[in-house]
Amino acid sequence: MKPLTIKTREATVRAMYRKLARAWGRQHWWPAETPFEVIVGAILTQNTSWTNVERAITSLRAAGKLSLEGIRELPLPKLQRLIRSSGYFRQKAQRLKTFVAFLDARYAGSPERMFATSTEQLRTELLALNGIGPETADSILLYAYGLPYFVIDAYTRRFCAHHRLIRGRREYDGYRAVFESGLPRSVKIYKEFHALIVEWGKRNRDAGR
Repeated sequence: MKPLTIKTREATVRAMYRKLARAWGRQHWWPAETPFEVIVGAILTQNTSWTNVERAITSLRAAGKLSLEGIRELPLPKLQRLIRSSGYFRQKAQRLKTFVAFLDARYAGSPERMFATSTEQLRTELLALNGIGPETADSILLYAYGLPYFVIDAYTRRFCAHHRLIRGRREYDGYRAVFESGLPRSVKIYKEFHALIVEWGKRNRDAGR
């Protein structure tokens, strides 16, 4: 089968979004009460299921530590215990500490100041932090503060492979370009389509592998 032309691929992306949206409706994702909680979830969800992340977030909330101040003041060993269910808890605890230290040093501990900066500059700063890759950075930008970056994760790659949107391997930004060029530059649409793709992945666990 020949690769899709750019125009055909863009039209296919839009058609798939409309089809999934009609079939399954609004997904109401990402489940969080504050932007900082989204950031915590984005770090904890690396290499694990959301069910495991929910248990870790519940533990942090029950301990009264699901906040910037809470993560900052928690001794590292106790933070590790609270997020143990998320897997790789030692690395993730250190990544949470690293993020809080960055926020304190660069933006005086203010998420509002952080997200008032240039979007491209902020993405570059996030990617420079140990343990923050493109998927985590874009999850923070899109879901925490509504900045238009389409999130590429394992579900998205499987979706592209299954529907032959991409032939062969591509870097992260190559996948992102497929969706951002095919969709209106809309935070709402980016959020909904990504969430719909996650739902598609859960319903089609073997597709695109």
